Amino acid sequence: MRTLITLMLLAVLVMAATCYVSVCSEQPLAFSDPFINRRRAHDFIQADTRLEAISQERIRERNKAPQERQREICEDYYPCELYAFRHGYAAAYRHYFGRRRTK
Repeated sequence: MRTLITLMLLAVLVMAATCYVSVCSEQPLAFSDPFINRRRAHDFIQADTRLEAISQERIRERNKAPQERQREICEDYYPCELYAFRHGYAAAYRHYFGRRRTK
């Protein structure tokens, strides 16, 4: 008789533990509804920021400031670069490339 009561009590505890209804279990499962609303659609799909950064870098390379272009031109010409170390890139560019020599 004792064993029967102990087994009944154990069965009730196991059933209570496995049949407990929580708030999470009342919500529908993800696979039961394949469609999600539009607001939640952007939560798990995010844009690839790496590709966006690469495209922005390419745009910045095309649209350089005039001073940056002048500095790069001056760096490619060794005498201009030496002059720039002493007087600055703006003065070096004006000295070597600023005035056009036409004859």
